Amino acid sequence: MNGREKRQTEAQITENVLREDVHTLWLINDDFNTFDFVVDSLMELCGHSYVQAMQCTFITHNQGKCDILKGAYLKLEMIALTMLNRGLTVTITE
Repeated sequence: MNGREKRQTEAQITENVLREDVHTLWLINDDFNTFDFVVDSLMELCGHSYVQAMQCTFITHNQGKCDILKGAYLKLEMIALTMLNRGLTVTITE
């Protein structure tokens, strides 16, 4: 195996590891929390802009759920727990 093939192999391994560690945080519609509360929570906890948070809120309201953040499970878990404590309904998937 020459150096180029080795680098490609290492890059592929790194890509596979990173891909396996990507999870999705979903916001589930609950018909309880106000739009303003959800928008503010998404901006504060997920780092969304106002427009992005509003879009996610509308998608959740109309479709029943929306993927609001992707990343490592441990990072998403901390955000999800905070959202759950605020009364929002969320779930994490692979």
